Amino acid sequence: MDPVIIVGAGPVGLTLALALARQEVPSVVLDEGPGKDEQRLARTVVLREDTTALVERLTGLPLDDAGFRWAGWRSMRRKQVMREIAFGAESPRSVERSNSAADSRSAGIPADGEEFTAPLHIAQHALTGALREAIIHERLIKVAVHSRLDSVEQETSGVTAHTRGAKGTWWRGSYLVGCDGPRSTVRKLQDIRFPGRTAVERHAVAALRTELPWPGEALLHRTPPWRTSGPSVDEVTARPLAEDVWRLDWLLPPGKDLVTPDLLVARVRETLGGWSGGTAPAYELLDTGVHTVHHRLARRWRVGRVFLAGDAAHLLGALGTQGLDEGLRDADNLAWKLALAWHHGPHKALLDSYQAERRAVVAARLRAADQALPLLRGGGGLRAYVPGSARGHDALLTDGHLGRGPLGAPGAYPDSPLAPPHAESHAPVDTEPGAPVVDVRVTAEDGSFVPLRERLGRGVLLVVLIAPGTGVWERRHWVTAGIMPRLAAAVAALPHPAELLVAESYPGAAAHTVLLVRPDGHLVTALAGVRPADLYEAAEATLGGPAEAEAAAEATAGSS
Repeated sequence: MDPVIIVGAGPVGLTLALALARQEVPSVVLDEGPGKDEQRLARTVVLREDTTALVERLTGLPLDDAGFRWAGWRSMRRKQVMREIAFGAESPRSVERSNSAADSRSAGIPADGEEFTAPLHIAQHALTGALREAIIHERLIKVAVHSRLDSVEQETSGVTAHTRGAKGTWWRGSYLVGCDGPRSTVRKLQDIRFPGRTAVERHAVAALRTELPWPGEALLHRTPPWRTSGPSVDEVTARPLAEDVWRLDWLLPPGKDLVTPDLLVARVRETLGGWSGGTAPAYELLDTGVHTVHHRLARRWRVGRVFLAGDAAHLLGALGTQGLDEGLRDADNLAWKLALAWHHGPHKALLDSYQAERRAVVAARLRAADQALPLLRGGGGLRAYVPGSARGHDALLTDGHLGRGPLGAPGAYPDSPLAPPHAESHAPVDTEPGAPVVDVRVTAEDGSFVPLRERLGRGVLLVVLIAPGTGVWERRHWVTAGIMPRLAAAVAALPHPAELLVAESYPGAAAHTVLLVRPDGHLVTALAGVRPADLYEAAEATLGGPAEAEAAAEATAGSS
């Protein structure tokens, strides 16, 4: 079988290649560049907990060594601290505290005591470097540098792509995925529209080495009180990297005003002085740039054997949201579906579900941002005088920057075409069907204790039994006792390979609850006890329906 052709060697394309390789699917990555990335400290990304875990699982590298976990988050308005979140030194999880409990309630903010996870801030070239390093050792991935795509042809049995250069090359693949960015050649060759809005936000960016009064803490400062050079500054963000390096972003007013070096240096000095009591500390300017945010969404993400992922399929990023997070989730969602089709033959319903699931999540994220933008960027008016409005605005921005709420939390697939029908044995848990599962500790088949997320991404379904008390006994004492033999037999009979895991507990789950989890970590269903028929039906739906129905549909299409 021919490899999967991946167009684009950015983080999304490289992640997809590694995710496919973990499921024994070969790929060819067409890299338009020379195979290495320019080091730009003004070009950084913020990864949430789930996407950080995904990259670490694929690379085998702790990203904390290449990036920086924020020690905390604080937001200010004028001279007032609106909210502080401290992420503990020993664990990235900690608690949020606003300026008062009443403020938290009025703004809809979680009460004190709720835990959050520190995002990981990393230079994009460092992230790409970690992915490239992992690919060097992967026998199933070929990277073709200086390979610029100029044509794609599809047949029922595969895809043919042509790259131009000193020697034009034809590539034969089973599927092709365009991970080639906002100006995607793949998208244009497939004549897919890419509607949306241009320059939703513009930011002047500077990376510098200095000391700020909040070491290791990210800061969002709205309407800072100091007098500004040039147009007024409504918002500035400071996000730390390792070795006292900071990325500063100033929200620019609408328009296309040129950001000159002199203006940028003046803003750096003014901002540092404002935060440090009037005198700017010593600093070393390392890199500068202008970051422009567009909001666009491709009409289609699949045309036959050709797919889009990452910035080729969507652009977002206003109000602190992170487009790369969504691109990595695209790769995670698509990889196991392509792998199943590659190994067992195409399954239309399963492959169609990629667009149905991922496009719906990104569209909802874009709608949430577009609805919030007029409130947050609309200037004065009556809304500015409504009590609590500043706190509510701050809560929205915090959600975007920290990956919470409709602006930032990982998306769920409650209306997925892969969702099984409701079963009478369905058991309620704190995770809704279609949502990402909680990363609890589980006992693997070899008796080891591992985080649930470590078992994802291998193309197998996961069946998790909630069995309190099992953690204090060796696996050999309970694996043949109680309901385990019956559940093991049910798992072995599923229509797709599955791994049986056991957890001491799961949020909201009663003892003997059985969870069925997709290879990308989304909950399929939770069942009360061992229900072989219901478990089989749910697994079959997760794969896109009965294989016989798919074969009949293809036969009908072929004879018409």
